[in-house]
Formats: sequence, structure tokens, C-alpha cells
Amino acid sequence: MNQTPKRPPRQRIDGVLFIDKPVGLTSNGVLGVVKRLYNADKAGHTGTLDPFATGLLPVALGAATKFSGHLLDADKTYLATMRLGVTTTTADLEGEVLQTRPVDVSDAQIEVALARFRGPIAQIPPMFSALKRDGKPLYEYARAGQTLEREARRVTIHELQQVARAGIEVAFRVTCSKGTYVRTLAEDIGEALGCGAHLIALRRERTGGFGLEGALTLGQLEAMTMEGRIAALRPVDTLLSALPAVHLDAALAARLKLGQRLPLDAIAGPNSPTIPASDTQIAPAILARAYSQECAFLGLVRLENGVLHPERLA
Repeated sequence: MNQTPKRPPRQRIDGVLFIDKPVGLTSNGVLGVVKRLYNADKAGHTGTLDPFATGLLPVALGAATKFSGHLLDADKTYLATMRLGVTTTTADLEGEVLQTRPVDVSDAQIEVALARFRGPIAQIPPMFSALKRDGKPLYEYARAGQTLEREARRVTIHELQQVARAGIEVAFRVTCSKGTYVRTLAEDIGEALGCGAHLIALRRERTGGFGLEGALTLGQLEAMTMEGRIAALRPVDTLLSALPAVHLDAALAARLKLGQRLPLDAIAGPNSPTIPASDTQIAPAILARAYSQECAFLGLVRLENGVLHPERLA
């Protein structure tokens, strides 16, 4: 009797991957492919992309998942394309058409409309979103034909520029704070123009300080040997690379690993923090990466009131 061969046990894989997500897959779908290719026991992504969207999806494996939340809070840059004159139930091309209106809009009028949305703005989250109400995501209510009241949320549009136009299709680049819905932004711009709009393409170009340079497609990852995939991983501390660094001698590193707080005046000589001393005494607290003398990553720490606090250890 033939038996299905047993899958080898999942293994501990630590590191970070930058994936160029394709159209059609959910972010969790990408995560599933990555876990399968690495046979990894633990993985997470740092910010959902809709199935129709493409672009940068940072994936954390193993110990790196402890620090993936840092990128969830990061600003993001998208290249988006909206179609004027048509609104849909989802504010994107996956929804049903609600209304079609004539479009008589100049580039100058588009620029005036875009200017209205730069800076801090209030956005009402769409019904077709994963935000939860009473334990259920809003999209479940929407699919059941229900529309719930939603409170507007404050987000910030740092940059918003038209980059191309082909008739009723307008491409724009936006850099925005966490929690911004670009399809809602497109919908609101359409209403400001008096003709309506919906999003037909979306590509994430940057998350925090990371861009698409060096990002891998799933096809490229699939074609690699396991040795190649391991070599493609970036270090666990990659997601924290924008933070300052603190280097500790062996005794202080041992104390930190035990979860102890350390007075900054105990960190002296060549192992002292690479942070201006004046900054360590002021609020707000400073987050930093901690390393041993051998440059082994120890974890995320908080510098506050002259004391180094362990925030999240590796």
C-alpha cells in the first residue's frame, strides 16, 4: 500500500526577504509560498497589499517576526492609477460599478484637486477593508449588503503628484502614513473633481527606507536551490536598520539578555552608544539596535532618561 511521503518537519529559518508581489495573490498567499519554499516554521509580512496590487512586500522569517511591527508603522510610497468617471462598490476595479459620469477635467484641475489632499487629512475607512467591528472584518458586513458607520481617521499624505495621464486614466505617486487607503484617496479625488473615480492599478514602491531594489519575485525564489534561498535572506536586524546602534561589552550584553535595564553611564569607551549623549536624556524615548562586542544582534532597546531598557530581545 502506497503511503503519501511525510513532509519534513518545519525548520527554524531566521531572516528577512523583500518580495515583489504579483497581481492576483493575497499577501497571505505570498506568505504561504515563502513558508513552503523555505519549509519555515514561522513567517509574517509587514503590511497587506490587496490582491490586485503589486510591489514591495517585506517578509520576516523566524526571529525577524519579532521586529516586523516596526515597518507596519512606516510611511509607504505607491504608484497608483485611477480611472475617472466611474465609481465602484470597492473603490477599485474589483468592485461592481455604482455610477458612470462624464469627464471634462483638465490637468490643471487635477493639480488643484491633488493639492487638497496633501498634508494631514481625514479618511473614512472603506467597507471593503479588514478593519474589524465586533470581531468581524468590515468586508464581511459589506458582502452581506450592510453598511456600517465608520469614524474618520487622521492620516498624512506627505507627497502626492500626477505622473502621467492617458485620457480618463491618471497615474499618481503618493507617499503616505500608515493606515492610508489609496483606493479611498482615489475615490475622494474623483469626488473633488466632480466626476468620481476608482483605482485600477496599485504598486507599492517603498516601505520605510526600503525600495524594490533587490526585491525577488516568487518565480525567482522558486527557481533557486535551498542554498540560494538561504543566501538571499537578509539579517534579522534589517528591518531596524534605520535606528541608531548601541554596542555592549560581554558583561552588559549578558545582563541585557536577562532582561535587565542598564544605566547608560555604565556603557563607556569604544562600546558606548553611537548616539549623541545629549539625546539620551530627553523625551521622547529613543529606540535603538543593541549589539554585542562581536556585533551579534541582541535586540531592540529603548533609551530613556539615562537608562537602556530591553524592548524586544532577539
